[in-house]
Amino acid sequence: MKVAVVGLGRMGRRHVQAAQSLGFDICGICDVNSDVLAQTERDHGVPEGRRFADLGAMLAAARPDCLVIATTAPTHAPFTCQAAEAGVPFVLCEKPMAVSLAECDRMIAACRKSGTALAVNHQMRFMEQYLEPKKLAASEAFGGLRSVSVSAGNFGFSMNALHYFEMFRFMTDEAPRLVTAWFSPEIVPNPRGPQYQDRAGCVRVVTASGRRFYLDCSADQGHGMYVLYGTRYGQIAVDELYGDMATAAREEVHRILPTTRYGMPADRTRKVIEPASVIGPTAAVLQALVTKQDYPSGEDGRQAAAVLVAAYESAERGHVAIDLERDALPLDRTFPWA
Repeated sequence: MKVAVVGLGRMGRRHVQAAQSLGFDICGICDVNSDVLAQTERDHGVPEGRRFADLGAMLAAARPDCLVIATTAPTHAPFTCQAAEAGVPFVLCEKPMAVSLAECDRMIAACRKSGTALAVNHQMRFMEQYLEPKKLAASEAFGGLRSVSVSAGNFGFSMNALHYFEMFRFMTDEAPRLVTAWFSPEIVPNPRGPQYQDRAGCVRVVTASGRRFYLDCSADQGHGMYVLYGTRYGQIAVDELYGDMATAAREEVHRILPTTRYGMPADRTRKVIEPASVIGPTAAVLQALVTKQDYPSGEDGRQAAAVLVAAYESAERGHVAIDLERDALPLDRTFPWA
């Protein structure tokens, strides 16, 4: 499998590592920064003659089986469409998928026309910190997932909250329906450049069946990624950065009691799980894509982007709930996401 990577920032270099960990051949690396190209070539053992400053030249010369797009968000749509038109069989695009919903739709249409399989690097379905709570929540002891609450430092709506929108869809196997958001007034400078902007704040998402997602990544919070899963009979708490999971569930004899009896005796456990990482789950997404297994598709990436757009709409319209099935979202609005 010949893999090419365009965009060699921190995440792009991790994609190189992920592809190499699978035994894939890095047939090309592309970036406008010649110093970054040379450094990546040295650090990751990419053979000479495989660096490019232009995507078109790399596609023509390297003829990759898979293109990984790890540039900033404004180039995701044009680069995906360019790869599809060049006949690249597989494309793995970083999130956010694009800077508008119209661009997401253009990417999906271009790949469908060319037969290109398109994935967006939402990794949750391959990570123990989500797989284990999903399995536990669905068990008889916990009685089914009812809510997900995320408390985090200021990690940004487009940078990280977007991942949790896809996580919630994966955990519930339901599409999000209602989105309500509150943005922090502060806008923190973006390390990727002054042309980019991300927002902090809070969001609430509800599915059609009433399962709820809450996230607080307000600008005045500066540490951690902590997730609490509320179930019918218990709770599952995960410290994602440190790999700690604690559970509590009602003893079986008390499950028939009403929810108002929230202080009943519980069976408790504590477990060390794999802490949040990047390279392993990214490799899992790439492997799933090229083997056409269960991978996060362009449609999944578009749905996460739609929740993000709805959050902007809600926050700017006085925190009204945006109904993703009934309310028309602005398809052509371009956002300053990195």
